[in-house]
Amino acid sequence: MSPQTKPAFRVGKTQLDLLEELTNANGVSGNETEIREIIRKKVAPYTDEIKVDAMGNLLVVKHAKSPNAFRVMLDAHMDEVGFMIVEEDGDGLYEFEQVGGGDERQFVSKSVTVGSEKMPGVIGSKPIHLAEAEEMHTVISQHGMRIDLGPAGKGKAKRGDFAAYATKFIRSGGAVFAKALDNRLGCATLIELLKTAPENIELLAAFTVQEEIGLRGAMVAAYDFYPQLAIAVDSTPAFDFERPDGSENTQYNCKLGGGPAIYIADRGTLSDPRLIRFLTRIAEDHGINYQYRQPGGGGTDAGALQLTRGGIPSVSVSVPGRYAHTAVMLARISDWQDTLNLLQHALAAITPEILSGDRA
Repeated sequence: MSPQTKPAFRVGKTQLDLLEELTNANGVSGNETEIREIIRKKVAPYTDEIKVDAMGNLLVVKHAKSPNAFRVMLDAHMDEVGFMIVEEDGDGLYEFEQVGGGDERQFVSKSVTVGSEKMPGVIGSKPIHLAEAEEMHTVISQHGMRIDLGPAGKGKAKRGDFAAYATKFIRSGGAVFAKALDNRLGCATLIELLKTAPENIELLAAFTVQEEIGLRGAMVAAYDFYPQLAIAVDSTPAFDFERPDGSENTQYNCKLGGGPAIYIADRGTLSDPRLIRFLTRIAEDHGINYQYRQPGGGGTDAGALQLTRGGIPSVSVSVPGRYAHTAVMLARISDWQDTLNLLQHALAAITPEILSGDRA
């Protein structure tokens, strides 16, 4: 890809400060109030309509300058994986269940905050000094762990309280480390795109809830908006390590530094080929790095968007990142910048004609 134009958008301090605020906020699936209120304040100056629906989705509209304009939906889920308190064992120890698809191998010793007061705690288990020989070679079950709030936390948490990782945002050179980059990267992208919304389309931005437990918010948001096409903006796992034997990793999914990942297929979606071709052309015309996400497991809100009402032509675009669904994820600023540029140029160029003809 030979660059033909300079990037239209650069990620600077304003955008990184926004991402820091979004990732440091809590929003475990089903408890998105804090993150929703932050986003509502951020987008209010740039929108014509804004509402919260019965599910808790934040639905934002930026009108076109002409009536009956092409209706384009951008989707980014607000929620993150986390935990829920289910029982107290006494002395500030609490049993918990997962909310979303976390990795049990990663839970032990992670700092968390619990409840609306954000009580500090840690996920603990039997120390290695006391482990039996056979336990040294097995993954500790979640049911053998407890969230420990210390003696002062006795009786302070209750059943149904949510717990989120307590990791704070860090920038290191060209990378960022934070919890909930999946999908606060998508949320920050939509906020920035609303600031520069083109006048030729009716831009419908949905900040959705409960993606991590079944794409629930997106289904409701898409039904309300009923756009003519939809783009789910998310984060996707980068698995770009070499194999242990040093051979090439051909199952990498996508790679850091490769730019936004345009989805061809995942567990829940076969992306509309017309939208794949359109985004590819935009990237190549403007010299923007991009990659195709390898088909396979996982999925985005596009899996729900495409099935709404009479069907909505849909595609996903994601920022790659390592260590998804853990206490800390890593992403490159350049990949986020390329994602913003791709979508900004795409929105400016979208017309109904890109959907003319068959999907094939």
